[in-house]
Amino acid sequence: MDGWAPAGLTSAGLDSSSFWPGLLRHPWYLLALLCLVQILCWTVVPALIDPAPPGDVVEGFMWGREWVLLTYKHPQLPGWLLETSHLLTGSFRWPQYLLAQLTISSTFVLVYLLARDMLGQSRALAAVLLMPSVYFFGWPTPQFNHDYAQMPFWAAICWLLWRAGRGGAPGWWLALGLVSGVGLYAKFSTGLLLAFGALWLLSDARARSRLATPWPWLGLAVFVAVATPLAIALYRIDFLPLTYFAARDQWVTENRARLYYIGVQMAGLSGLLLVLTISGLLRRSPAPEVPVERSILVYLVWMGLGPATLIMVASLFTGTGESWGAPMYNLVGVTVLAFLGHRLGTIEMRRLAICAFLCIVTMSGAYAALRWTGCNVRGRMDAICWPAQPIADEAEAVWHAAASGRLDIVGGDTQVAMLAGLNAYDKPSIFTDLDTRFAPWITRQRLRDHGMLMVWPGHDVPPQLRTWLGNLPVKTVLFNWSRTAPPVAINFAAIPPGTLYPALPVDGPTLHPGN
Repeated sequence: MDGWAPAGLTSAGLDSSSFWPGLLRHPWYLLALLCLVQILCWTVVPALIDPAPPGDVVEGFMWGREWVLLTYKHPQLPGWLLETSHLLTGSFRWPQYLLAQLTISSTFVLVYLLARDMLGQSRALAAVLLMPSVYFFGWPTPQFNHDYAQMPFWAAICWLLWRAGRGGAPGWWLALGLVSGVGLYAKFSTGLLLAFGALWLLSDARARSRLATPWPWLGLAVFVAVATPLAIALYRIDFLPLTYFAARDQWVTENRARLYYIGVQMAGLSGLLLVLTISGLLRRSPAPEVPVERSILVYLVWMGLGPATLIMVASLFTGTGESWGAPMYNLVGVTVLAFLGHRLGTIEMRRLAICAFLCIVTMSGAYAALRWTGCNVRGRMDAICWPAQPIADEAEAVWHAAASGRLDIVGGDTQVAMLAGLNAYDKPSIFTDLDTRFAPWITRQRLRDHGMLMVWPGHDVPPQLRTWLGNLPVKTVLFNWSRTAPPVAINFAAIPPGTLYPALPVDGPTLHPGN
């Protein structure tokens, strides 16, 4: 293991004995290689294996095409990014996976920049090499949603705040205000990190002294200017995301064990402990310890572990989604190296690099195997198993056989209707839960002018759809989705333009639990 070098190194005319010293002198090369492997493995594998995007991705695509600032769940930066990826590529098959890995790789780079300022190049590189062993930087990342859109913002805020608080140029404060404001558009929980950052700023004497200059206040002004449109939009929709959060909290409380969230977080960090053991960083070293500056340790523990610890404690009393902590482990590797970095040598670095690449390759391979067998052998119909393209093709065929205009709106069972609209050439809008509070882009006039295609699974008409359908004909189609499980039945009913609709609901149904 200690003499490891990339395959083909000798044939390329490079001396393997100089490879590692060269990389350690230029750690950006190894960091770039790590990001490249991360992007390739976690983009190609799910794009080849998954017939449909994960559920949150489908929702993001459908909401992204509306270009709204805010929905009843979250701010819509992830949806904008997804829609942009589609406009640039014309595909719903792979760009979302590339987008997810670009955010992960950006996080790697930003964490390296922070760690380099604090610990130097070698320890910074080692800190990033630990990150692929953390579950949240691998297996869940194909589902690009608000939790993963936050990751680079959390890393950037930590880096910019440290630079600004250490007496950096005015530009660091302005950049901090801008990034902090935009981070809220990824998810409101970015505010948790900002609260921890504000408390650190007030408690650290050196950083607090910067408050006597105008630059922190100009940064605050930039933050307020960026965040104000979001606050106005939140007010205009009667703070529906808070209602959604309460509904999600109740669902988790009723359906998850008290220690479920903490158990998921500990399991997600177990790979890190294994890699630390393999690398030798947990062994005692005879080398004298060079203490890291106390202010650095305080910052890393507070900003790197504080939010995650708070949410784990809160989960004992409230319902907490298992992926909500994903952006909160960006600094776990840096924190570890701050305490154990004096044991880092060439051998340990090699082992960390090998483990990092093995984690990426083996985990993406395991993802492919388990996802494929889950759909085709076990017959478990996860979100990625749905035959998205055939459903969309049939939806358009049913609509255009019944109406002359474009397919403009899909509704019914929201999850299946989203699949019907995702790949449709007409790019219809989703009428979420048939409730205009959740889909404000749908109006009674638009329904009357353009009609709607109802889509739902099963063989019966759900009670909540009967008042919409009346005596309209229903077409039921069986779609193959698994090599072993029976086909799934999907129903389509075209409500043509000019139809009189029932009264739109004032109080919507129970909000769906999501990310």
